[in-house]
Amino acid sequence: MNYAHALICSSGWWARTVEHELLPWGLAGVDVGDEVLEVGPGFGATTKVLARGAPSLTVLELDPRYCERLCRELPAGVEVVEGDATAMPFEDARFSGVVCFTMLHHIPSAELQDRLLGEVSRVLARGGVFAGTDSIGGSPSFRLLHLRDTLVPVAPDGLAERIERAGLAEPRVDMARRSFRFRARQPAL
Repeated sequence: MNYAHALICSSGWWARTVEHELLPWGLAGVDVGDEVLEVGPGFGATTKVLARGAPSLTVLELDPRYCERLCRELPAGVEVVEGDATAMPFEDARFSGVVCFTMLHHIPSAELQDRLLGEVSRVLARGGVFAGTDSIGGSPSFRLLHLRDTLVPVAPDGLAERIERAGLAEPRVDMARRSFRFRARQPAL
């Protein structure tokens, strides 16, 4: 993440936006259960909000510096795991819910994004929910914000099919002005 992007994602403005807009919209009508995994929390703005309601919350973050920061700033009950979302260090069917917010576009290729979706399917328990949001990423300002940063936008119109190919059922993608939310379920049987 470049300096400008890091500055925004660690700001009070972003924390308020996450708490009052992004998470309520991204998780509307979704029950993630008691054993939740957040993939790619970055600075932890979403994690701090999730930690208030999840009985058990684990976060998976690739960057060791962010992991150190998360360990310092998150409540003691949140498990911080350093690792790669395309090869998750968790046993099969461990989590009742897996979430990720505004991070899929930071995965460096569509193939690796699909590998992440496959890993979500693997670690999600039967009947579990996968949900999250991402930015559409087409505007010049969004591209400028990601200058010298990883930016591989996810096409919302093809995401449901990609989620289904990963083994999840009932995928749904809803569009907003500059972002989209998604949800799917691990089949119960």
